Amino acid sequence: MGRTRALLIWTGLAAAVFVPLAAATMSPLLQWRQPIYIAAGLAGVLAMTLLLVQPLLARGLLPGLAARRGRRLHRWIGAALTALVVLHVAGLWITSPPDVIDALLFRSPTPFSAFGVVAMWAVFAAALLATFRRRLAPRTWRRAHIALALVIVAGSVIHALLIEGTMETWSKAALCGLAAAATAKVAIDLKMWAQRPRRGT
Repeated sequence: MGRTRALLIWTGLAAAVFVPLAAATMSPLLQWRQPIYIAAGLAGVLAMTLLLVQPLLARGLLPGLAARRGRRLHRWIGAALTALVVLHVAGLWITSPPDVIDALLFRSPTPFSAFGVVAMWAVFAAALLATFRRRLAPRTWRRAHIALALVIVAGSVIHALLIEGTMETWSKAALCGLAAAATAKVAIDLKMWAQRPRRGT
């Protein structure tokens, strides 16, 4: 039963990650697009899939993967996520600088842009926070990291759902829902908002 459950979890995760990616690569909207634009879009799709993997690694919810190795992978994937966001924005900048400037200044007429920019800055803030982790108290680090993760996932999910782009509708919705649920579960399990009981009470 344990092996069957583990197989189901890994199969489900693989499907949740690779189905949206495969659907995006076959999107008719990519026809006649510049290679840089296609790479930027797929970088964004891949970043969305990593948002599902990250909380599962952080909490040790993937069977057969040691907790220590999972945390190490969590750090490496966090770095990869940051790089993908940079590639996503840089590619869009190369293909259409005015649109990116409008998005960064929160004056874009498309609502999804603002959520994407907020999530982007939260990713950069999380990466910066990780470099100073050893200087922070564990409780402070955990709260700040989870808070930023919630902003990243919420902003990215809304950003993706509002875009009618290369991602297929149903696989995108499933991926976004799973990423949001996994992140929320980790935040609840770690009791992010729980107050430490005072002595003598």
